[in-house]
Amino acid sequence: MALLTLSNAHLAFGHVPLLDGTAVSLEAGERIALIGRNGAGKSSLLKILAGLEKPDEGTLQLQTGLRRVYVAQEPLFEPGISVFDAVSVGVAEARALRERFERHDPSDDLDDLMTRLEHLEGWTWEQRVDEALHRLRLDGSLQVDALSGGTKKRVALAQALVAAPDLLLLDEPTNHLDIEAIEWLQTLLNERAGALVLVSHDRAFIDAVATRIVELDRGMLRSYPGSFAAFEKTKARELEDEALERARADKLLAQEEVWVRKGVEARRTRSVGRVQRLVKLREQRAQRREQLGRVKLELDAGLPPGKIVAELKHVGMQYGERVLIDDFSGTILRGDKVGLIGPNGVGKTTLLKLILGELQPTRGSVRQGTKLQVAYFDQMRAGLDLDATLADTISPGSEWIETGTSRKHVMSYLTDFLFSPERANSPVRTLSGGERNRVLLARLFALPANVLVLDEPTNDLDIDTLELLEELLQSYAGTVFLVSHDRRFLDNVVTSTIAWEGDATYGGRTGLWREYEGGYEDWKQQRERGRVALAAAAPPAAPAAPAAPKPTASSRNEPAKTKLSFKEQRELDGLPARIEALETELAAIAAELAGADIYTKQPQRVPVLQARHEALEEELLAAMERWEALGAR
Repeated sequence: MALLTLSNAHLAFGHVPLLDGTAVSLEAGERIALIGRNGAGKSSLLKILAGLEKPDEGTLQLQTGLRRVYVAQEPLFEPGISVFDAVSVGVAEARALRERFERHDPSDDLDDLMTRLEHLEGWTWEQRVDEALHRLRLDGSLQVDALSGGTKKRVALAQALVAAPDLLLLDEPTNHLDIEAIEWLQTLLNERAGALVLVSHDRAFIDAVATRIVELDRGMLRSYPGSFAAFEKTKARELEDEALERARADKLLAQEEVWVRKGVEARRTRSVGRVQRLVKLREQRAQRREQLGRVKLELDAGLPPGKIVAELKHVGMQYGERVLIDDFSGTILRGDKVGLIGPNGVGKTTLLKLILGELQPTRGSVRQGTKLQVAYFDQMRAGLDLDATLADTISPGSEWIETGTSRKHVMSYLTDFLFSPERANSPVRTLSGGERNRVLLARLFALPANVLVLDEPTNDLDIDTLELLEELLQSYAGTVFLVSHDRRFLDNVVTSTIAWEGDATYGGRTGLWREYEGGYEDWKQQRERGRVALAAAAPPAAPAAPAAPKPTASSRNEPAKTKLSFKEQRELDGLPARIEALETELAAIAAELAGADIYTKQPQRVPVLQARHEALEEELLAAMERWEALGAR
C-alpha cells in the first residue's frame, strides 16, 4: 500500500487553477523532487501533502500511523526559545517518553514504553540533537530570535531531521546552506529509510537525492523516473509533441471557421454535427493553458573597463584576533567569471569588498582597475522596498528603461520577466520568493555595469530561469563575481574559483584562500591534494650552526638545510603512508557517526568513537607538521 495518495485534487487562487484534477502517490522509501515554475503551486501542494492545507476538491489518503514533518521556506518558532530547545522539539515525544520511563511511574507499562522508545530512537535523542547542531554549524545556546533568516532555516531543518519521520517534506531545503552542509544533507537523506518529498531548484542536489522527479506544470503533475538529465530529454520531446498537436488543432479550427463563414449556398447544406464540432473546438482552444514563456534577460555591459579589474598582493584582513584573509594574492582580468566558495561566515563578502575597493586590507595592497561600474545582487533582498510597486522598483520616476542603445517601456520590460502589465502596480510584498528574485534581476539588468556581483542569485529561482541566467552570464562581456552554493550553476558559469581552505582539521592555516582554474568540480578534484600541501603553517626555521659561514651571493636566498639522519629519513619515508592510514580511519569513523544505526543499536560506542575521532585529528595534524618539518630540511 502507498504511504500517501492524492486523488483528483483541485486548488485555485483567483481565476487560474494551481491544481487541476491532480493526482500523485508515494511509496515507502521513495524520494520525490517536486519541480515547476515559480508560482505554479509547488509549496501549496507540499502543504496539502503535509496536512497543513486542504484542496478545494479531492481526497488525500494516508497509511495508518504515518508520521509527517514539514519544513517551510520561512519557518516560525516560539519567542524566546534557544536553538537547542527548538531543535529538541523534533524529538519532543521521545524526550517525554524517556522522562516517563526514568520516573518509573507504577501506572506505566514499562514494556510498552520501551517498545515505543525503541521505535522513536528515544534513548539517544540528545546525541541526535547534538549531531544535527554540529553538522549544520548551529550553537545550541543561542536564542533563535537573534538569528538571521538563513540560520533559522537551518534550525528548522535540524528540528525535522532529528524527528526521523516516515515522510519528510522539505520546501527549498538547500537555500542558505553552504556546500559542505548541502553535501552532508544529501548523504543523510540518502541514508535514511523514510520517504521524502522536496521542492528544489538545485539540479545537483536533485540528481544526488531524488529517485523520481515530479513536475507541476499548468495544474497537472507528470512523473519522470531517473536523473534530472533524463527528465530534461523526456520533457523536451513532450513539449515538441505538444506543440505539433496544438498546431494540428489550430489548423483544424481555422478550417472549420472558414467553412462556417461560407456563403448562403454552403450554409444550406452544413451539418448540425459539424457545427457542434466547431463549437467544441472553440471551447477547447479557449480552455487551453499554454506553457509560460521564458524570462527574457539582456545585460548592458556598460563602458569597457581597463584590462585589469583588481590586483591583490599578499592581502590580509583581520578583525581583532580573528583572521579572515591571510596572504592572498591574485589578479582579476576583464571578462573573468570568478566563483567564491566557502562555508557561511568565513569572509567571502569581505574578500569581495577588498577586491572592489570598498574595504582596505590590514596588510598587503589592492589595486583597482579603471572605469569600473559595479552592480550588486543581494541574496537577502535588503534593497527591496516591500511597499513599492513593481514599476517603481524597476524604474523609479520614469516609464522607460534605458539599456545600452535600446529603450523599453517599463510594462514591456516587466513582461520580459514574466510579470503581466496588470501586476505592474502591485506592491513587492505580494510576490513569492522566486518572483522577488526576478524583480531584483530585472532591476540589476536595467543598470549599465561592467562588473556584476551576484550574492546567491539562484535562491528561489525556477530551473528555466536558472538555465537562462547561466546562458546570459556565459555570454556577458563584463566581469562576474559569483557567490553561490549551487554547484551546477558554478560549473556552468565561472572560469575560475577562489576557495576558502582554512580548515584546521586538514592542516590549513586560518584565513587561507586559494585560486583555481575552472568551477566547483575542478576545485573539488584538487581540494584534497591542496589541503595536504598546505597542511602546516610556515615551516620551522632550521637550527643555527655554531659557526655559520658567511653566505655567498649565489646562496644568499637559499634556506639553510641540515642532512637528515638515517632514522629521520626512514621516518620521512613512512609518513605519507601513515597520514593516508589516519585519514582513512578518520573518514570511516565520521561515516559511522553520521549514520543512524549506531545510535539505536550500539549507543555505548558513540562516545568511544567520538573520542577516537578527536585523537586521530590531533595525530593527523602532528604527522603533517612533522612531514613538513622533515621535508623542509
